[in-house]
Amino acid sequence: MKTALKILGGILVCLVLLLGVLRATGFEPHGLTPGLWLKGDLVTNPVADWSFTDKFRIIAIQTNTWYLIPHSVHVSCVAHRGQLYLDSVYGEGGNYPPGRRWNDNVARDPHVRLKIGNQLYDRTLVRVTDPAEIAAIEETKSKKYHGSRAPAGATVGVVFHVVDN
Repeated sequence: MKTALKILGGILVCLVLLLGVLRATGFEPHGLTPGLWLKGDLVTNPVADWSFTDKFRIIAIQTNTWYLIPHSVHVSCVAHRGQLYLDSVYGEGGNYPPGRRWNDNVARDPHVRLKIGNQLYDRTLVRVTDPAEIAAIEETKSKKYHGSRAPAGATVGVVFHVVDN
């Protein structure tokens, strides 16, 4: 019994140390591989015009999981009429592409951290439900990404508006 407790204690200490190292280093997403914490310079001022994001093809988003360890992935973004929007494209039949579980996290807790360049923004995501607004945002996104649209059979699953906390 004592040996089992020592082994369990050792494993627990190793996990805590690993999480500490990952927290210190960030362990950001890489390509399609999700990450944990995002690192950068925190911007606390409100942003009136997000059009500066037009020069970024992808940004990173950090969401809050139910198990209390952040989950971060790369996403596309679009500034439409000065406001920032994120969307998630689902595969044929509504299947999640790899790394798109961030939508579930946002549904549970809409507070996110965005990394644009080396700047961090703590914001809240609000789901866009108006079909006309979604169509206008997707048209702006198509222009930003030079006419690229969701692959055949895929659908835009969710569009989020980025707002101040």
